[in-house]
Amino acid sequence: MNCWKSINIEKDYGSNRLYLMAFLIGIGSFIVLFVPVSMIHGTESVVDKGIVPFILALISLPTLHSLTHMIPVLMVGKPIKIKFKTSIKCLPTFHCYSGSYLSKTLALSSMVLPTIFITIPGLIVSLLMPHIFVYVLAFTAIHIGISLRDFLYIIHILKAPKMAVVENGTADLDILIERTKS
Repeated sequence: MNCWKSINIEKDYGSNRLYLMAFLIGIGSFIVLFVPVSMIHGTESVVDKGIVPFILALISLPTLHSLTHMIPVLMVGKPIKIKFKTSIKCLPTFHCYSGSYLSKTLALSSMVLPTIFITIPGLIVSLLMPHIFVYVLAFTAIHIGISLRDFLYIIHILKAPKMAVVENGTADLDILIERTKS
């Protein structure tokens, strides 16, 4: 196997720029989503009944996001390595990476699944529950901001050759292609 491209989003964009872009995308998506949904519900005031579940959901969001990345890889039966670390003083986070190569479609499905399992249901719930739609939209917007790295990886994987495989390391993502015989 030859390395077609090695992708390290943190190194390419810088952590400060990534955090700023994620923050701005989260704020922007909240504004873009809030206006039409509030017009649909026709509410002028927000009821403060969902703040505690909202805070608990925000605390569990990074863990939930990481778990949804693992679902397609586990369904196929590939081995997964999990690395735990404490990035914020009291909140443990973990990063999962595969111990083997992933096909291009499996890597793409692993990157897209958090959007399908968290963002889309969040939008549906915000439309169905007018009494807590602000909290659900805020949760969804924060998740869209968190998903920025996934979308950047998706762009690189989509540009890869058709028969490429993806190796997910601890810090980067390597796109590999078969060695050509000459």
